[in-house]
Amino acid sequence: MEPLRLQPGTLWPAILRQTEHALRCGALRPIETTQALIEERDVGFLIRQVSSLTRKEEARQAPKLDAGTFNPFLPYDPDLFVADISDTHVALLNKFNVIDHHLLIVTRSFKSQETLLDLTDFAALIACMGEFDGLGFYNGGAEAGASQLHKHLQIVPLPLGESGPPLPVESVLESACMEGLIGKVPGLPFRHAFARLELAPAASRHAAYAAFDCYHALLEAVGLRAIEVNGELHTSAPYNLLVAPRWMLLVPRSSERVEGVSVNALGFAGSLFVRDAAQMEVIKRLGPMTVLRRAAVSADE
Repeated sequence: MEPLRLQPGTLWPAILRQTEHALRCGALRPIETTQALIEERDVGFLIRQVSSLTRKEEARQAPKLDAGTFNPFLPYDPDLFVADISDTHVALLNKFNVIDHHLLIVTRSFKSQETLLDLTDFAALIACMGEFDGLGFYNGGAEAGASQLHKHLQIVPLPLGESGPPLPVESVLESACMEGLIGKVPGLPFRHAFARLELAPAASRHAAYAAFDCYHALLEAVGLRAIEVNGELHTSAPYNLLVAPRWMLLVPRSSERVEGVSVNALGFAGSLFVRDAAQMEVIKRLGPMTVLRRAAVSADE
């Protein structure tokens, strides 16, 4: 594992400094939302809805880009650059952020978003998580909510919303039934695997190895395996991964959208995003947990 370039205590000040710069020069384009809380199955789901004014502005200014060919990370916008993490990864601001100080952990060279996470990925993620209280996550493929083909992990600061618990899903994780390292959470009605994890001290080599080993145990527990695609190791199906300082959760995916509502890894943390009032009504009608169940894989399959 290559040595880290990130110096302890420097990441959060760099995020604040670069955010101010990127807002000033227009490189950062936050998406303004309104927030609502919907309680279901003991989880206080945070639902963000794009404001009507923001949506009109997006429609007017959004560039018409082919997502299949455009790569915003190669090269990346220097106005969004936050820090060199290692020889393999850089930290960038998320250009169209819904959550303030949303950080992308991006591979310097192109790798597919469908490839297996490796030790360098976890070393970069854990180094960033050691700098502030945040939730790391990975959208493993387009059907898991990934919007870019270039491999990147993400981290958002906690709490996730202006009100409610810092991390909504934690209210049900306490009841996890563990069998050794891996467990299942009775309150999550879809296939998943859960593990308790202690990452402190977060920047240590041991923490990266522990997270990497835990990830592979979770993949095995849900029945995902490595397959070779064009000389790279991919997972056999799409999935979402959540990495918190004290636990990890992995959820296989069956669909990227449920009645038009897109779901990524943050949905399984208890935070969903809708583009208009009609999508908000879908979540209210179905219930947030049903949305997640339909986006995931049946627990019985």
